[in-house]
Amino acid sequence: MSAASDLLIQHLQQRQLQGATHIALRPGTMERLLGQEPAPKLSDVMPAPRRNEGAPVSASAPEMRLRSDNLPPEPKRAAGLIQVEGSTLEEKLAALRALAEAWEPARSMKSLRQTMVFAVGDPRASLMLVGEAPGAEEEKLREPFVGPAGQKLTAILKAMGLERSQVYISNICKFRPAMENQGNGNRKPEPEEMKACLPFVLTEIDLIRPKVIVALGATAADGLGIPGSVGSLRGRFHSTSGIPTMVTYHPSYILREEKTGDGIRAKRAVWEDMLKVMEKLGLPISEKQRGYFQAK
Repeated sequence: MSAASDLLIQHLQQRQLQGATHIALRPGTMERLLGQEPAPKLSDVMPAPRRNEGAPVSASAPEMRLRSDNLPPEPKRAAGLIQVEGSTLEEKLAALRALAEAWEPARSMKSLRQTMVFAVGDPRASLMLVGEAPGAEEEKLREPFVGPAGQKLTAILKAMGLERSQVYISNICKFRPAMENQGNGNRKPEPEEMKACLPFVLTEIDLIRPKVIVALGATAADGLGIPGSVGSLRGRFHSTSGIPTMVTYHPSYILREEKTGDGIRAKRAVWEDMLKVMEKLGLPISEKQRGYFQAK
C-alpha cells in the first residue's frame, strides 16, 4: 500500500477518535490522493455499515462511515423530547424545571392547579420511580411522594437498602389535578393532562438514563406507554425508551388494602416486584429480604 494510502487511513482513524461518523469526498479525490492507484477497500479501513434492504442510495458525493465495534449502541430516544441548555446534567435538569414551571400546555388547562411539582433525588441514580401526580402534601412541599403514600414508598426503599436520596422520583403529571370542593382530595390525572406533561418525564428519563424504571400504578404505566391493569403487567419487565421498566402497585393501593385487612397480600406483590428490580440493578439481597411477606 502506498504512503498516500497510509496517510489516508491515519486521517480516517484520527477523525473517528474525534467523534466523526461521516467523511464526504468529492468524485476523483480518492484517485488523486492515491496517485491513480486503486482505492483501498472500506473493509480494509473500517467495517462497512449495514444498509437497510431496499433503502435508496444517494447519487451525490460518496461517503465513508466510520464505526467502531467497541462503541456502545445509541440509546433508543423517545419522540417529543425537550431540548435544554446546560453543560452539566444538573444544569440541564434545572433548565427543564424552569421550563416546566411556565409550561403553557399545562398552565392553560383549567383542570390542573397552578403549583408545579417537579422531581426529587439523585440525577445520576440507577433507579427512577415514576408516580401519577402530586397530591395535597406534595403540592404544599413541592416535592413528590411526601404524604402517606410517600412515607410508604420510603419504607419500601429502606427495605431494599436504599435511601430516597439515592434514587430519582418523578411524576407523569407535574401539577395536581383540580376538583370541586377539593380540600385535601386528590384524583388521578386524565390522559390529556398527562399528555401535557409527558415531554418533561421523557426528557428526564433521556437525561438521567437510569438502569431501571419503576412505574407506580396503572396511571404511571399508561403514561409511559404501557397500558393495562397492574395485575396483568406486574412481575415482569417492560420497556420505556429502551430501559427496563417494572410496573407495580402504587403505595396508596397498599394503604387502602391495609384498611381492608388485605395489606399483606398487596405488600407481598410489591415486594416480589422490587426483588426483581434489585436483581436487575445488581443489589445484594439477603435471605431475610427474600423472606419478607412469604406465606407462613
